[in-house]
Parts: sequence; C-alpha cells; structure tokens
Amino acid sequence: MPDGTQTAFGASHWGAFTAEARDGRLVGVAPFEKDPSPAPFIRALPDAVHAECRIAAPAVRKSWLEGGPGANTAARGSEPFVQVSWDHALDLVAAELERVRKEFGNEAIYGSSGWGSAGVFHNARSQLTRFLNLHGGFVDQVTSFSVGAASVIVPRIVGSMQPVFGPVNTWPSIVEHTDLMVAFGGMPPKNAMVNQGGVGAHDAPDWHRRAAESGTRFVCIGPIRDDTGDEVRAEWLPVRPNTDLAVMLGLAHTLLSEGLHDAGFLARYCTGFDRLAGYLLGEADGTARDAEWAAGISGLPADTIRDLARRMASSRTLIGVSWSVQRADRGEQPYWMTIALAAMLGQIGLPGGGFGFGYGAMHGIGDPTRQVAPPALPKGKNAVGATIPVARLADMLLGPGAPYRFNGEDRRYPDIRLIYWCGGNPFHKHQDLNNLLKGWARPDTIVIHEPWWTPAARRADIVLPCTTTLERNDIAASQFDRFVVASRQAIDPVGGARNEYEIYSGLAERLGLAEAFTEGRSEMEWLRHLYDLYRQRVAGDGIEMPGFDAFREAGYFEIPAPASPPVPFAEFRADPEGAPLKTPSGRIEIYSETIAGFGYEDAPGHPTWEEPAEWLGSEKAVRFPLHLLSNQPRARLHSQLDCGSVSRAAKVAGREAMRMNPADAARRGIVDGDVVRVFNDRGACLAGAVLSDAIREGVVELATGAWFDPVDPAAPGSLEKHGNPNVLTSDKPTSTLTQCSAAQTALVEVERFEGEPPAITAFTPPTLIEA
Repeated sequence: MPDGTQTAFGASHWGAFTAEARDGRLVGVAPFEKDPSPAPFIRALPDAVHAECRIAAPAVRKSWLEGGPGANTAARGSEPFVQVSWDHALDLVAAELERVRKEFGNEAIYGSSGWGSAGVFHNARSQLTRFLNLHGGFVDQVTSFSVGAASVIVPRIVGSMQPVFGPVNTWPSIVEHTDLMVAFGGMPPKNAMVNQGGVGAHDAPDWHRRAAESGTRFVCIGPIRDDTGDEVRAEWLPVRPNTDLAVMLGLAHTLLSEGLHDAGFLARYCTGFDRLAGYLLGEADGTARDAEWAAGISGLPADTIRDLARRMASSRTLIGVSWSVQRADRGEQPYWMTIALAAMLGQIGLPGGGFGFGYGAMHGIGDPTRQVAPPALPKGKNAVGATIPVARLADMLLGPGAPYRFNGEDRRYPDIRLIYWCGGNPFHKHQDLNNLLKGWARPDTIVIHEPWWTPAARRADIVLPCTTTLERNDIAASQFDRFVVASRQAIDPVGGARNEYEIYSGLAERLGLAEAFTEGRSEMEWLRHLYDLYRQRVAGDGIEMPGFDAFREAGYFEIPAPASPPVPFAEFRADPEGAPLKTPSGRIEIYSETIAGFGYEDAPGHPTWEEPAEWLGSEKAVRFPLHLLSNQPRARLHSQLDCGSVSRAAKVAGREAMRMNPADAARRGIVDGDVVRVFNDRGACLAGAVLSDAIREGVVELATGAWFDPVDPAAPGSLEKHGNPNVLTSDKPTSTLTQCSAAQTALVEVERFEGEPPAITAFTPPTLIEA
C-alpha cells in the first residue's frame, strides 16, 4: 500500500466493509467479501464523514449563550452558533441538567434517541439512558415509529412480540413448505438492506429467489408493485392505501360463508371468533363484509378477493404484513385481523404457514439465525418511570399537563424543560413538522449530540459533535444477522468530535457520577467485557467463540445457523393447555375482553373497519385526490447519509424524488424531472417528479429522510424546498389504544412548480462565530 495508507474492517447499519484511509482521511470503502448483495450506501461513507456539514467543535446558539435557558427559543433554526471549548460546553450542559433537576425535578427532562451507529457499546440509546438514569432519571419513550401500533396490539392478541421480531417462519421453512405467500404491503428489498445492530451478509434476495424457484407463489397486495423484488415474480394486487383491513375482512367472509375456515382450530386455539363471525355476516348492522363490500373500498375486483381466499384455503399459506401497514389510522386493526385470518386458515404453528410481520421490513427478518440477542451497556433504573408514546412528542410539548389515554391507562403529559437528544433526527421521523416546530420552541434548553449539522442540530441550543462509526471501536452484532463484527477505528475523530462515552464521562465527572458511569473501564475494556458476556451467552447454545483478542484479529465471527428452523407457535399448537399463550385466555384472542373493557370508541373488542381519517374514498379526496406514501428511501437509511453522494445522486433537481403514475402526471401537465409542489392543509414541499407505472393511480411516493429545509427555517408553515414529506403527514395518533404514528394516512395534491425553485441549503452549516 502507498505510504500513509491504512485499512480497517468495520460495520454499519447498511453493511460490513473494509475502510481505506490515507494520511488520516477516509478515501474509500469496499464491501465485506462474504456479502452477496452489498448495499450501495457504503459508497457514501468517505464524502459523508468529511462533509462540509460535519460539526467541527461544540457550539451554542447565540441567544442561549447570551441570555441563558429559554432565551429567544422561537429563533431556533435561524440563529448563528458560537463555537466554544469542550470544557465550556460540558460545564454548560452539566449546570443546566442540575438547574432543571433542582427547580423542576427529573420529570422535566426528556431523553430520546434513534438508531445512532451500529455497535453494542457505542449505542446511542444505551449511553444516553445509562447517563440520565444515574442523574436521577428522565421521561422516556415507549413504542416506536417502526412498529408502534404493533407493539401494543400483538402482545394483547398472542401474548408476545414474536410475530414481529421473530423467530418467524424462516426462509428455509418457506422454501420447503410454503405454497402461497400473501404479502400485504409487500416485502421491499430496499428495506432489507439495513439493520440497527449491523449487517454482515445481505441474504434476502437469494432467499427470495430460492423460494420462487421452489414453487412458492407470491401475491403482493399494496399500491406499489416493486415493494416485492423481481426475483419473486409476484402477482400484484394494487389496492387503495389504508384498505388492507377491508380486503382481509372480505377474504375472511369468503372463508366463512363457503365453509373454508378451520372450525376445529378456532374452537381449540382461539377465543371470541363468534363475535368476529357475527360482524363479518352483518348480524348487528345488516352490512355483510363480503367480497363485494371489500371491493368497493379497496378497488380490487370482488372475484379477485374470492379467488384469493379459496387459494389461501387450499394451500400452505403464509400471510406476511409489512410494518408500514400499521403506520396508519387505526393501524393496529389490520395486524389484529391478520392473526384472525391466519387462525381461520388453521395453519398457525405449522412449518411455512400462519402469519408473520415485517418480512422485508429490516434485514434478517426470516433469516435462519440463532436469534441470540447481543449484550448491551447496562442502563440502570429510571427513577422517574414516566414515559410517552414516541409519536406523541409534539402533543407533550404543546400540552403540558393535558390528559390522554393509552393502552388502558389514563395519563398526563409532563412539563418538559430540557430535551436531551442523541442518535436520531426528529425532523426526519416525526409527523406534521410544522406542528412540531411550535412545540420545539417551548423547552428552555435542547441538547443534541450529532456528527453533522442535521435539521435537529440546527434547532438545538447546545450541540456536541460526536464521532461516526469510522472513528471508534465497537462490536457490531444483531440477533438477525449471523456475523459478529469487530469494528475497528479507521481514522482519528474529525475536527473536535468525541465518542459519546467520552462526552458522558466528562459530564458524569462534573456531576459526581464518573465512577458509577464508567465503572473504571475504558472503551476497549468495555468492549472486552461485553464480548465476554456475548461469548458466555452463545456458549449456552453450544457455540464456541474465540477469545476477544483473537476475535479482533480475525475481524468477525460467523454464528452457525440452527440445525432446524423454529416454527412459530408449534408448542402451542401441539399442547395449548400445557404451553398456553401469555394472554388472559391463554389462547389467540380474536375478541379481547380486555380491549373491549377499555371503552375506546376507536378500538372495540375485535377488528372492525372504520373509514380512515384521510383516504381515497373520503370527501377530502375531492380537494386532495392523491394518497401520499412516505416510505423508507432507496439511497440511504432514514435520514442518515442524506449529505452523502449516493443519496444526493438519487435526487431530482437537487430534491427528493417523488414517484407518481404517468396518468396522474399527465392530468397535471407534469413530466419526468419537473420540480413539483406537493401540498395539503398542513404544509407544502418541493420534490422532483419521477413517473412510474409501478405505482397505482391516485398514489404518490415521497420517501422520508430528506433533510428538512424550509425557506424560513424557524417559521411553521414555510415552504419546505427539499422534499421532506413530514410537512404533509398528520400527527393524528393511530388510535386511543396505540397512540402511534399514522403517517401513511395522508392526502395531498401535486402541481408543477412554476418559476425558479429556491436553492437547497440543507447541507450548508449555520453561521458559526468563534468565541
């Protein structure tokens, strides 16, 4: 190698790689040799790590530094920052934590995090939670944007989250046993490129191909055809968005009315089917939820629905539902009905049959792995104990003390004075960003750890620059991946960036918590400790991992697949009395007395169809006749690496690409490459038009993650010029029961943008002043 050139093996959310650095600068990355289908995102690492928008030094918003906590909070996002020393920045953060704790209590501190970087030690959530818990606790978040409604409903119906996070029916089992896989929302190949704990080998495309070659037939029920990969050769049923539940009910009615349901299974393993049967037949209200009824709602022909039901009954059928389906108004209902529909088929607990959620939602769902959870940094106990559903952030900030109901509990929102955020970007994942901006101005202080000047960092008060995965050592591991990777530091931290462990250690020292936080361990000592815990854990499964030093030298360890793939609910099927589910009845709760007892108008005791707040069959569709789907992007993970070359190359006219059907475009005089204005009553953004017949008429697709870039960065309602769809999505909760994100329930209109579009400034750092 040339002088000054070094290589280091590492891992990230989007894949393992070998990084090449020259004279302290990252110059290239090569994918892991054992990865059959590497994600393209890793090519963006060199330019992203050294991007213009890297944060070079700790920075404090000018008004906050001059006026103290609460000063001119409405100017967040538009003000300059003053660069300060690390000692000064840490002194400010420690003093503010103490002020809020003493004056308002720890209940006034909200801590939140996201995916951060892949690794068991430098995990954003673990580090933040451990530190804030030692400081007396904080208001935490429950549920998630990924599977929020599912995390509430699925355990109530089958007693655990196994159908969501696994083990689900694995691909070897599908290849061998499944005749028909019905995928509501598809199995998007792009989503299977990423995993929070890291990815060693992207195996999904190969498994999909093998399943198709083995004779498994696939049906994709969703508005986007390429939500299943070409290799599965799926039959596409292009439904209206948010009507999956109606289709499921129509399928169930056909099974019931034609005697194709498994009455014996329902009697032995389920409770409450008679209530759902009465609803399907319309016994109370005279409305039968039959195929004709479902056709009128979904847009699918009634004969297509009946034919599919008959095929499902005559085949070993696996029902798969994407995570996106439950991110909609009353999103828990189609998940509940999925379980009921699978129970009617009577194949739950059989290899290759039943149901599973999230195939294609994230790398590794369905892969034949051991499902051994890697160790994590101990978080300690949160003395506050208060939580909010993560999607209710704006409600909490705008309504301190306001009552709300969630999952059977009556609660009140806390009065938050300090937000501590790391490893995530709320201006990517939260709904109705114009509403969030109003709430964002309320706390006295916002502290953020970030490598880049993201939209969240630009709207903070104190910004602490942290390292990327290339600038630190860690262990990348996930229960969904067979590779454990020794991630090595490739370059020194860029600018003044520090590892978050180092940041929290400095704060802990100022607060008298240093010994408790560090336990006297360095970064490498923690890695050795956590690795030894992992080694002991897998030893119980008969797997012998090498010692830590040998592991580091080798770079990775491959955990062998289990000898036989697990079959979900097999023990329950074999002995429902001896291996009952963790539900009140011990059985599958098609009707839930518990949920019915909550008395929520929008969540009765069994799955029911109610019109979504916004959909193509509503009156609102007259003004806004296009349904917006804001899904996972193809060229990055969430908003990560949006500043990198791969994401920026995928934009159209410098803006996020928006796909629409050619017929919809023609009616509006829009052609490929046009800059378009996408709008509704909540806001407006600009995007670049891409025409495609892979998307249903009446639907537009604008992926999430374009860095929020309004014309006026601090003013709610200002035109967003970069293509962030969350200025358009609704902050309405999924339901009283689940209180999660319903971002996929949104109607918009699109028009060609006339004139010169405003310049993109998302990746330009704010004005910086040296102290």
